Amino acid sequence: MEVSLLHRALRGPALPVLLILVVMTAAVQPLWAHAVLMQSKPTTNSTVKGPNVPIWLRFNVRVDGKRSHLQLLASDGSTISVEALKQSAPDILESSVNGLKPGTYKLQWRVLASDGHMSNGVVDFTVN
Repeated sequence: MEVSLLHRALRGPALPVLLILVVMTAAVQPLWAHAVLMQSKPTTNSTVKGPNVPIWLRFNVRVDGKRSHLQLLASDGSTISVEALKQSAPDILESSVNGLKPGTYKLQWRVLASDGHMSNGVVDFTVN
């Protein structure tokens, strides 16, 4: 009995309304998306001059610098913590790492976005 009522309702004017709601929900979803890295320095797969490397990350939303974390993973497996995060704008994190040896690195980032969710990612680069 319940199925036939639902079936009849979806054949009438409720179907277009339901479709509009689904489309509107899908369109609004990016507003609730997690932080996405928009730009970085170093850029992904770039080669930079060492041993001192400035780090600059810009996200699509405001991030909480105090609850965000950056670290470098070196090709030898060692981990280097990136400290003293600064925010020159609500969507930017900045720092620098000194004394890097030539080699490949993965800058791992984990940020708290304005939507309250943690987001993370990696920027691969090489120091010469």
